[in-house]
Parts: sequence; C-alpha cells; structure tokens
Amino acid sequence: MKKLAIIILIILSMQEADAQKQKLQKATFGMGCFWCTEALFQRLNGVTSVKSGYEGGDVPNPTYEEVCTGTTNHAEVIEVTYDPAKISYDELLEVFWKSHDPTTLNRQGADVGTQYRSVVFYHSDEQKATATKYKEELNKANAFGKPVVTEISKAQPFYVAENYHQDYFIKNGELPYCRLVILPKMEKLEKLFKAKLKH
Repeated sequence: MKKLAIIILIILSMQEADAQKQKLQKATFGMGCFWCTEALFQRLNGVTSVKSGYEGGDVPNPTYEEVCTGTTNHAEVIEVTYDPAKISYDELLEVFWKSHDPTTLNRQGADVGTQYRSVVFYHSDEQKATATKYKEELNKANAFGKPVVTEISKAQPFYVAENYHQDYFIKNGELPYCRLVILPKMEKLEKLFKAKLKH
C-alpha cells in the first residue's frame, strides 16, 4: 500500500512538472555581443534557461568564425525560456530595451557589424504585437533622443552557439572583457531591476 502511494506521488509530481514545462515560453533577443545579453537575462527571476546562438541568417549551422565575418546575415542572439506566471514578455522587453542602445544600427559600443544588430525575433502574433507597440511608444516618447532601429522579425531557425560561449560570464568573470564590458551592465541591471532578479 505504501509503495502504491509513493508511485502515485511520483506520477503526480511528474505530471505537475510536465504541466509546468508546457506553460514555459520562449523569447529571442539580439542586442550586441551575446555574452553580455546572456549574463543579464540569466539573472531574471522567472527565466529558466538562456542559450546563446545565431539566428536570422542564410547559413545553416554557422560557426562563430563565420558569423564574425558579417557575411552570414545571422545575429548573435539569446533564446530565453521563461515562466510567464513569474515574468511577462513586457518585462523581458523592458530589460531588453533598457540594457543596450537600440538606436545604433548594426553596432553596440565597439562591436560593429550586422551580427550585433538590435533585434527581437517573435514566436507568436502576440509577441509581435507587444514588441511593435512597445517600439512605437518608445519612438513616440522620443525615449532615447533618437529613433529606435530595433528589427522585429518572425523567429527563424535558432542555432546554438559553441559550448565555450554558453554561461560565458559565469565561467570567465575575471577576464578583462567581462570586467570592463559585462560587469557595468550587470551593475546597471541591479539598479534598474533589483525587484526582478533572482536572489
């Protein structure tokens, strides 16, 4: 009898985990170097995973070296899996737009090229409408003093980047690039979005 109760409990918890997984949604953003982007979104409460990769180009399974040439048309992006019960798509967009310069075409700081473009790849009509409305409102309010040039495109095949790009800041936080470029972005995230961060 005890064994049966344990089996039923295991089955119920597995069903609950499956139901939870089905509720999870995806969001894809490009905002310059994916090392920076990944580090920021990993900190958000409600985000269950972040993968760095390439999207939006014409070359299947591109390598980092190929994408760096700027000839593949792929952007460096992150694919975020999140729980909409804990963080909304609107909130993810807010972090996206406030954590980079969406007014510079194909450039973020010293990183220049189409692979560094500001882009939202939407996974549903709802995401498209939300991102488009948000961008229009930013431009109407002249929020950045210049027009927002962020591309809003339908999600295309996402190619996961090489292993050494995953969890880059977590693994390489002591490197000069991480300290000089990523750390200030993390500090800004702490200031602006303290309530949304994982403890």
